[in-house]
Amino acid sequence: MEQSPQIGDRISDKSAPPDEAAVRHWIGLEAFAHWAKLQDWIEACYPGVFSPDWLYGGKRRGWSLRYKKNKAFCTLLPEYRRLSVLVVLGGTEREKFEDRRYAWRPPLIKHYDEAPSYPDGKWLTMAISSAADRRDVMELLAMKRPPRPPH
Repeated sequence: MEQSPQIGDRISDKSAPPDEAAVRHWIGLEAFAHWAKLQDWIEACYPGVFSPDWLYGGKRRGWSLRYKKNKAFCTLLPEYRRLSVLVVLGGTEREKFEDRRYAWRPPLIKHYDEAPSYPDGKWLTMAISSAADRRDVMELLAMKRPPRPPH
């Protein structure tokens, strides 16, 4: 007997990467609005820089959509009834974060402080449930890689 999906479960059918309709159905309309706005923002601020790439991380981690040029920019994680975003901050980005520590929103600082550190950086996986959460991620990404100025 199959168990019903729980909030945070990933899309784990490895036969093919999910399409937009499957992502919208899995994460729900509210989370999908954040998904679409983040994708639109990345495309507008970094035109032609990234070719998003679907990665399959096994049954537990499921599918994720990675934005990467030479190093990882961010990874969108479509979870059941939720959208999360993974941002890895390397040494330089961590210094920049600390330089601006008191300009960030307190929930982001708490999340940063609690995030695990690995040799390649600090891994922040943030659930996006509000416009403020989405802005936090966009500001982190802009700090990590400044957007291209509009022509």
